[in-house]
Amino acid sequence: MSYSPQQIRSVALAGHAGAGKTTLFEALLHAGGAIQTAGSIERGSTVSDFDPQEKARGHSIGTALVTVDRPDCRLQLIDTPGYAEFRGPTLAVLAAVETCAVVVNAAIGIEHGTRRMMHYARERGLARLLVINRIDADGADLPGLLSALREEFGAECLPVNLPADGGRRVLDCFFHAEGATDFSSLAAAHAAIVDQVVEINEKVMGRYLDAGEGALAREELHDAFEQCLREGHLVPICFVSARSGVGVRELLDLAEHLLPNPTEANPPPFLRGTEAQPVTALPDPARHVIADVFKIINDPFVGKLAVFRVYQGTVRRDAQLFIDDGKKPFKVGHLFRIRGKDYVEIEQAGPGEIAAVAKIEEIHFDAVLHDSHDEDAIRLKPLSFPQPMVGLAVEPAHRGQEQKLAQALARMAEEDPCFRIEHHKELNEIVVRGLSDLHLKLMLERLRERYGVEVRTHPPRIAYRETVSAAAEGHHRHKKQTGGAGQFGEVFLRVEPLPRGAGFEFVDAVRGGTIPHQFIPAVEKGVRQVLEHGAVAGYPLQDVRVTVFDGKFHPVDSKEIAFVSAGRKAFLDAVAKARPLVLEPIVELEVSAPEPHVGDVTGGLAAKRARILGTDTLRGGETVIKAQVPLAELADYATELKSMTGGQGRYAMDLSHYEPAPLPVQKQLAAAWKPRTEDD
Repeated sequence: MSYSPQQIRSVALAGHAGAGKTTLFEALLHAGGAIQTAGSIERGSTVSDFDPQEKARGHSIGTALVTVDRPDCRLQLIDTPGYAEFRGPTLAVLAAVETCAVVVNAAIGIEHGTRRMMHYARERGLARLLVINRIDADGADLPGLLSALREEFGAECLPVNLPADGGRRVLDCFFHAEGATDFSSLAAAHAAIVDQVVEINEKVMGRYLDAGEGALAREELHDAFEQCLREGHLVPICFVSARSGVGVRELLDLAEHLLPNPTEANPPPFLRGTEAQPVTALPDPARHVIADVFKIINDPFVGKLAVFRVYQGTVRRDAQLFIDDGKKPFKVGHLFRIRGKDYVEIEQAGPGEIAAVAKIEEIHFDAVLHDSHDEDAIRLKPLSFPQPMVGLAVEPAHRGQEQKLAQALARMAEEDPCFRIEHHKELNEIVVRGLSDLHLKLMLERLRERYGVEVRTHPPRIAYRETVSAAAEGHHRHKKQTGGAGQFGEVFLRVEPLPRGAGFEFVDAVRGGTIPHQFIPAVEKGVRQVLEHGAVAGYPLQDVRVTVFDGKFHPVDSKEIAFVSAGRKAFLDAVAKARPLVLEPIVELEVSAPEPHVGDVTGGLAAKRARILGTDTLRGGETVIKAQVPLAELADYATELKSMTGGQGRYAMDLSHYEPAPLPVQKQLAAAWKPRTEDD
């Protein structure tokens, strides 16, 4: 069937691990007719968790897409992982949907993943929907959870349906005002959400005040509802039980009739050129193509697949497309619609649709595909991903597999934006970085099982950084004579500290041609070598301004390599005088543990130089301890917490900021560093 942009809905199911997203995903597919029988996590038969690692662990690791085709609506559903370690693929799909449905476990309540995904969806300008799952769970306090959600995320969070008959069905309270529910009053809930919706639109508000709700057409309520979602003035709450099916069909109806389509949602933040001029992509199938790649899959049978969302125009099989600002087109030989692990060939994909192309090696994550020769470096505003902080040095366990290891790691990094690879030339080693030790453990397991590469690892490397705390000047004269043409370059520069997180600035303040203009980039190249490899302990240097203000050159012997070396040595000289510091990453840590173990957990954190920020009590007797902790103190914390709580504790962390490491730590790191030496 062919669907117009007005008939398409794209929804990502997100939230904390254990909220029941995959079970709800299966229930929605079954209710929508996409599958005959809902799969089971326990039996490993779900459509979304098809990877062997997912089946073995009983939870999602990657994202999965399935399309539900209804008579008047195409629903593109994406199931996402809940664990913080796999947040990279989860956040990547936010570039492909209009709505983020955050699933909450009714038996537990608001968790770390709930807060983070609500934050990310709001920052991206998506419509947000809160889905309370497991409404029939023992001990679920639905009125209390509804109040907690409104207190946490604002008064704009309002129910669009309410459970009735002891949780055996749900009643719509947006279009209906009569009926008995398990709590609250349907009439009061109806009045609250209609009042919230109509106040966003002056015309509808006027008609509502003058003649009452009966004067409003259903279409007017729909348009006002959609505007509220787009402007963040309303976060609907709906109730379901994915296992029993209660509320699932109602959720499908809500998606079809009230959630925004590509023509109604906030326009995606496309930018053009080096000056980042905003570009509006219009969901018009007749215009030229603009599509964004939000997922890369390296399939052992199909090859490299680039999954993209079409924002403008129509992508057709056998069409010619360009990648970013590249001038060489590629041919769309095969165009696919994705259904879990299966790929169905299609002829075309229009605005709002998600599709994939195969075997185009040049395509990368976040690439923009287009068919216009005049397209000038258009790109989608980058998503903000958590910074990978935990690292492992890896090397092949068997000689001769170095190339195979490099290729496998590169493919894995394509698939996960939060898995990164660093090559340390001074130490002749490869360092992989992820969001936690569990993240790295699973990635190395995938390396072995999928790509057949065994590796040896070294202890985790923490992502320390270096900076300066004072202004200073540096100088170096590079002079080498080898019998033939010589090398000469002299550089004077100044370093100054910048605010934390400001990055790096390079300023050319040379006057009178003491350093010819063509050699200034060489000086900057030498400075950037130090930025990359460090000056104190071998870690990247940041938050510094470098100003080159003087130097000398020789009309015959001055060459680029001479000024690269002079710039590097002058920068090292200045940094040594500028009171250098080693910065350590501080993470926001949330630990969930049964109440009897809270004292042990907080005591253990205090011993790790932690700052305890507070505690929250969850339903079911769990307590969440919030703290800021140096990442270096959390080595093997998963094992420690498991031992401390009898396997009942869990934690999540995000990078908070960098701050100076204690002096003994700085001295230890500096003493352990073996800086690169060069024959100058």
